[in-house]
Amino acid sequence: MAADLSNIVKAYDVRGVVPDEWDESLAELFGAAFVEVTSATAIVIGHDMRPSSPGLSAAFARGAAARGVDVTLIGLCSTDQLYYASGSLDLPGAMFTASHNPAKYNGIKLCRAGAAPVGQDTGLSQIRELVEQWSDTGAPAIPAGTVPGTVTEQDSLPGYAAHLRGLVDLTAIRPLKVVVDAGNGMGGHTVPTVFEGLPLDLVPMYFELDGTFPNHEANPLDPKNIVDLQARVRAEGADLGIAFDGDADRCFIVDERGEGVSPSAITALVAARELARNGGTGTVIHNLITSWSVPEVVRENGGTPVRTRVGHSFIKEEMARTGAIFGGEHSAHYYFKDFWNADTGMLAALHVLAALGGQDGPLSELVASYDRYAGSGEINSTVDDQVGRVAAVKAAFRDAEGVELDELDGLTVTAADWWFNVRASNTEPLLRLNVEARDEATLAKVRDEALALIRA
Repeated sequence: MAADLSNIVKAYDVRGVVPDEWDESLAELFGAAFVEVTSATAIVIGHDMRPSSPGLSAAFARGAAARGVDVTLIGLCSTDQLYYASGSLDLPGAMFTASHNPAKYNGIKLCRAGAAPVGQDTGLSQIRELVEQWSDTGAPAIPAGTVPGTVTEQDSLPGYAAHLRGLVDLTAIRPLKVVVDAGNGMGGHTVPTVFEGLPLDLVPMYFELDGTFPNHEANPLDPKNIVDLQARVRAEGADLGIAFDGDADRCFIVDERGEGVSPSAITALVAARELARNGGTGTVIHNLITSWSVPEVVRENGGTPVRTRVGHSFIKEEMARTGAIFGGEHSAHYYFKDFWNADTGMLAALHVLAALGGQDGPLSELVASYDRYAGSGEINSTVDDQVGRVAAVKAAFRDAEGVELDELDGLTVTAADWWFNVRASNTEPLLRLNVEARDEATLAKVRDEALALIRA
């Protein structure tokens, strides 16, 4: 009987428990299906530090090579390092990672040549159908005379580091003390090479590659996972702290006081720098949950802000459609035109280092001008009836004076001094609420009113 892979093939990637939900035999079929759907003649494959990653990626390579496709293995890498390889070699790519998920999980992030995303609507559903079909019968016979593809190894880390450092002017930075928490993830592999030779006093935390995550979950967006970094920044008297997630494609910044810097403030800061680098003109993408300060800063610096739904496939589509130079999300994903429209936390981190290192004041002072409003962060509520609760919120605000509603992604309610967005999780029975206001008192009032409706 054919397998049902709906549990592990998500909107943008493959992700599930190994070996319970998927294993090397399925990985081999994914490799065969990927080259079938993309019509690739050559591909590039990388993997993170999870115990299951080398075996799964090797199986995927076998499935692809058996069908005559040449495979370049770049081995241990961050997700954005795989995007670099896909972009610079102009090859479709596969990255084996489950990002910040616990150790028993693994997954595959797929892209076409030039790091173009593969999601449900751009090939992932076809790949899933083929793998489900073949799980019963095996992959179809290879045409007679097909010569198996070659499998070669290549180290892409030096090229990745050089490419990123070529996109930021780091010549004028003063000496800085930087604490970096790699969370036992791939930042421990990439940071030493990328930061090499810069005037940084680097204090490494959890740089040992360990896919069992012995110190904390490698998800810096959850406040409990940056507590160690915050304490270390204060103890060291460091200028800043940087935390990477498991596959090191997202970064989170902590200031000299050990306070977290909102990803919206980082988006605004990087947007201003990218606009300056592009002659004070260009389009910047931001999702609808980023702060009001992002479009304000973009306009002040000569750019055009474009608001999108949440999610990297929407951001990348808009980047391509508008020719945007940069894009940012509230989840600490940062996208760059000069990085094939793909997301790289490392490049955002280099921008922060260059901005801070190019002036005398502390980071808290630098980001204050980009962090203008009071924000709630994301507040999750478990609800049985997501649709019904959102309808109740809509009904409560529909006729309120001076209030606008829009449904680009969930429900956004906007007034002169505040806004909030409530949207359903795709994967869990949750509603996610984000609120922003001009002051803390208004924020608290609007937040409590919205939560009362959501949790009624």
